Amino acid sequence: MLRAFQATAVCALLVLGAPTGAAAAPAGANTSSIALHQLFHFEWQREMREHPLEASADGFHQFDGKWADVSLASLAREHQEDLQALERLAAIERSALDREDRISYDLFKYRYQIRVQGYDLKNYLMPMNELEGIQTLRTLTHTLRFQSAADYRNYLERLRTLMPYMDETIELLKQGVKAGMTEPKVVMQRVPHQIAANIVANPADSPFYAPFKKMPSIIPAAEQARLRAQAKTAIAQVVTPAYRKLQQYFDTDYLPHCRTSIAAEALPDGKAYYAYMVRKYTTTDLTPHAIHQIGLQRVAEIHAQMQRVFDQIGFKGTYKQFVHYLRTNPRFYYRKPADLLEAYRAAAMRVNPLLVKYFPIWILPRVPYGVRPIPASLAPDTYPAYSVPPAGDGSVAGYVAVNLYKPQSRPKYDIQVLVCHEGRPGHQLQIPIAMELKGLPQFRRFDYYSSYGEGWALYTESLCDQMGLYNNPYSKFGYLDWQMWRAVRLVVDTGIHSEGWTRAQAVRYFEENTALSTQNINTEVDRYIAWPGQALSYMIGQMDIFKLRQKAEQALGPKFNIKDFHAAILEHGALPLTVLNHVIDRWIRDRQAGKPARHALAMH
Repeated sequence: MLRAFQATAVCALLVLGAPTGAAAAPAGANTSSIALHQLFHFEWQREMREHPLEASADGFHQFDGKWADVSLASLAREHQEDLQALERLAAIERSALDREDRISYDLFKYRYQIRVQGYDLKNYLMPMNELEGIQTLRTLTHTLRFQSAADYRNYLERLRTLMPYMDETIELLKQGVKAGMTEPKVVMQRVPHQIAANIVANPADSPFYAPFKKMPSIIPAAEQARLRAQAKTAIAQVVTPAYRKLQQYFDTDYLPHCRTSIAAEALPDGKAYYAYMVRKYTTTDLTPHAIHQIGLQRVAEIHAQMQRVFDQIGFKGTYKQFVHYLRTNPRFYYRKPADLLEAYRAAAMRVNPLLVKYFPIWILPRVPYGVRPIPASLAPDTYPAYSVPPAGDGSVAGYVAVNLYKPQSRPKYDIQVLVCHEGRPGHQLQIPIAMELKGLPQFRRFDYYSSYGEGWALYTESLCDQMGLYNNPYSKFGYLDWQMWRAVRLVVDTGIHSEGWTRAQAVRYFEENTALSTQNINTEVDRYIAWPGQALSYMIGQMDIFKLRQKAEQALGPKFNIKDFHAAILEHGALPLTVLNHVIDRWIRDRQAGKPARHALAMH
């Protein structure tokens, strides 16, 4: 699971250089290519201005003291500008572009069409859920650069101007209530304690004060003291009152008006809304019912693979009895959070030496990553782990955030597969590689398609099996259980939002088909209720990458090289699955024609 907007420095940093410029049109480019890259540059600058938190996290620092303007008027204006961008794109002759520019043209069109469709369905009227929103900004400091006094002053400016951002967010929630666009009450009941965690009597205890507790020595002591005093004032006079205001509105007004239904299809224009979410997250035209059937089939297939592991272990009982044995036997769990954290870090170290056997050295990212705990106030309501990408300029390293809440619910046999997915060769490989692709337009270096990114991360869980990292039957079962988890998601997400399932049905299906703990199952089901469609992207993306690999192996025979195949998947940045299929088909034809393996883009 990628947590797209969080990051922190957890180990030594390797600066890549600030990504301030735009990728220029190719040498000797024609007027269509020049116009295309001018459009990319103009729209990227607009996106950074409109989304300053993302800009800061990506390493673009022109707007480091700003919040997004999420007023209704601003969102309407941005929607019109998105439509104008599509009109400008349509005026460019696609057939006159070279191959890479045609990919960029198609991706830009896809990106802006999705934005336009989301606005038309009023997705912006649900700006909070238990997974993300203004109440989770306590982790904001993990994503920002704190290297100089200027960085601290920019951050202080954000603290001082939080109230308008809060007011605009509350207004969106109010409009959502009027329009019937609210989150289900069953998941929003998790939010009040998240808001409360940002309200403190002593400003020094606020999570927003964390960067001031240890400041760089390059800042003189007197300046540090001034900045600390200003931070305490801003937190006491602005930040804490802003969250009190949110708490008052949320608890007394918004939560009582949240809907009792859990299906996305229960929203106004709900069938279109869920179809949009499915299309957005899978980047396919698969219907919810078709995905439901794919999920049922994959669940049956993985059960058969699990049976072979049971036979190897020698367990004589049923699947349910084996799962009960795993859930209740203390040998499979750490008692102390610190021991669990150390086990995750050791698992990450086991992967690194094996990467060069499956990836060409030239494509491996230079920026490091680490492993750190999920904040305690968020841990009870969130994932077993998630991945936080590095800053695009290398000033903040990526990390895998792991959940240490109730370690007795975090089995040892899940650790390696989880690290493979969230760390390397999963998210912490794919995303830094994309950021380091200097030949791409900026929007492609930082774009993310869930079916591609999560599909890749799930594919790499199987790649770690090929690496021999699941070196005992229980670890192998953990890998299969995570594969099962993603197959079950296809059934449960579509079941909840399109097939009329209750929350109890979803929980029961999880219990019957996975070894997840009750804690994880309840958190996961609530996640699917709050975030329709996203959970579908994993298995749909993985299946497509496996299909492409099988196609390449059959077409190329002895010419097939796993390192080159992985480079072909990764060297264009994130892609919708339809575009990825075209890219790999072209790569296969090039290999058959004897063209060199590395030809697409300049890297480092």
